[in-house]
Amino acid sequence: MKRSSPTSWQKVGKWYNESVGETGHYYHQSIIIPNVLKLLNFSESLSNCVLDLACGQGVLSRHLPPHVSYFGVDAAASLIDAAKQYRHPNIHQFLQADITQKLLLKHPPFTHATLILALQNIENPLAVFKNANHHLQPGASFVIVLNHPCFRIPRQSSWKIDEENKIQYRRIDRYMSPMKIPIQAHPSKGKQSAQSVSFHYPLADFSRWLNEAGFTIDLIEEWCSDKVSEGGAAKMENRSRQEFPLFMALLARKKERL
Repeated sequence: MKRSSPTSWQKVGKWYNESVGETGHYYHQSIIIPNVLKLLNFSESLSNCVLDLACGQGVLSRHLPPHVSYFGVDAAASLIDAAKQYRHPNIHQFLQADITQKLLLKHPPFTHATLILALQNIENPLAVFKNANHHLQPGASFVIVLNHPCFRIPRQSSWKIDEENKIQYRRIDRYMSPMKIPIQAHPSKGKQSAQSVSFHYPLADFSRWLNEAGFTIDLIEEWCSDKVSEGGAAKMENRSRQEFPLFMALLARKKERL
């Protein structure tokens, strides 16, 4: 396949690899990876093989049990190159390809698929869901993790403080409208900063697209930050942190053949 698949993450690949590293950033380690592994619920007696879509530099692959085989796919050549530099078992493979296009994978159907913190960077989620379905066994699980689409909308959501009631609350300016939002990797650099693109869709769109692609949704989880504030504003910050989740996880399952 061509190594020139267009993606805004090619431009910020070096920064992203440095921020995630071998074991993942703080939220990878404390919240995302442990909860993803629980949702994947690998069998110890059966063969398990994971298709990791938009795998980035392959952070999930470095947390899998040794008996689980892995195939990571990402459009950014720089991230796939970084993934291959880390030590990984021979049963782990990586491919640079656009996951919204037909994937020419010479691999039996997978038992699991993942899409971790990437859905918000994909303009055409339905195409990705259809690709996932095509490469999964009937009944296989598909775990999707994304920045919470209701409370974390770039440029359209923010923290505010109600001084009278001493509470910190979340302000949401827009939600139902699909949006394409440029994100600066280094805001301090202004126009010189590399950019990625975030796409916002309401939760109902993801539900409809998963159904159209041949999935049912088994479970929706919402994950809050486990960080703890100190100082005079700690009480209201800790309370609001536990009320407004950072991440949403969808556990979908490929429909069984009729």
